[in-house]
Amino acid sequence: MTEKLKRDFIELLEKDPEFRYTVAGYLGLSEILQRMDGHEKRQEKLWEEVKSLREGQEKLWEEVKSLRIEQEKMKKYMVSGFRDLRLALGVTFEEHSASFLELMLEETGYSGAVVEKKYLVHDGEVVEINMFCEDPLVVGEATVSIRTAEEAKKDVEKLIKRAEIVEKKYGRKPILIVLSVARATPEASEILTRMTVEYGIKLILGSEIEEFFQL
Repeated sequence: MTEKLKRDFIELLEKDPEFRYTVAGYLGLSEILQRMDGHEKRQEKLWEEVKSLREGQEKLWEEVKSLRIEQEKMKKYMVSGFRDLRLALGVTFEEHSASFLELMLEETGYSGAVVEKKYLVHDGEVVEINMFCEDPLVVGEATVSIRTAEEAKKDVEKLIKRAEIVEKKYGRKPILIVLSVARATPEASEILTRMTVEYGIKLILGSEIEEFFQL
């Protein structure tokens, strides 16, 4: 801008109010446009970040999906392995039930839980618990056959007594009490179902275990 043009511009600002308001309005608008331009750039950057987060989230979900598929495969391999081992070694129903209970605990979030036979001394006598897990605290009994209502009642009461002994020994209630029965008559099944519901015991029938291991 030449010196003469500068002087003319200043003179117009001083003497012409309309011109002065026009220039002021232009300058204000220019500032607003600059700010808008800055906001647009920041908005574009924000959308790029959002897009990147979405892509990252989609990638994470794909990894989770892949992990779930692998877990399902591992579960099938484990089940197959248990079945083959049982056939090869002639695993007893008690051991079979313990393996099934370990898988149940695995599925409910207790990874690495070990179910085994346990012997405790109570009132000077040795008490055998054929399915026991300390962490989490689980008590269970496995029975091959229950034929009568009386036998069913005695087995449930026996299990309740063992759960009470464990609670006293460890200072806390078992999170799960399990009764696994390979075979039961209709008469026995009726009593077992009613009593296990009444005392909060998980009843597992042999047919359920066989169906699970044959998946």
